Amino acid sequence: MNKSYFFLLGNIVFLVVGQILWKISFNRSPLVISAEGGVRLIKDPLIWAGLVLFGFATLLWFVVLSNLNLSVAYPLQSISYVIGIIAAIIIFKEKVILVQWIGLALILMGVYLVSRTS
Repeated sequence: MNKSYFFLLGNIVFLVVGQILWKISFNRSPLVISAEGGVRLIKDPLIWAGLVLFGFATLLWFVVLSNLNLSVAYPLQSISYVIGIIAAIIIFKEKVILVQWIGLALILMGVYLVSRTS
């Protein structure tokens, strides 16, 4: 297996964890579009941690793009949506309705089909 897929997995994990950190931050204190809201963002370590993870995800994405076709890598990155919804259920106790489960199944089928052609 091409080791670029491991870099892609790392990219996906960093993206999802970054989003989770931001969601935790905004659950604690919703964003207000104001000077005070901007200061809160600048001072919040969870926001900074998410930004750092997005930076690392971007570096990994550069490696992925230099080794895989975009037509393969980009669709495979959609697995982050699946992991994100699973995290929403487990961490944030969000309810997922039937149409969302159907959407997840379609994403997984798409990921499978793309991975079979690569």
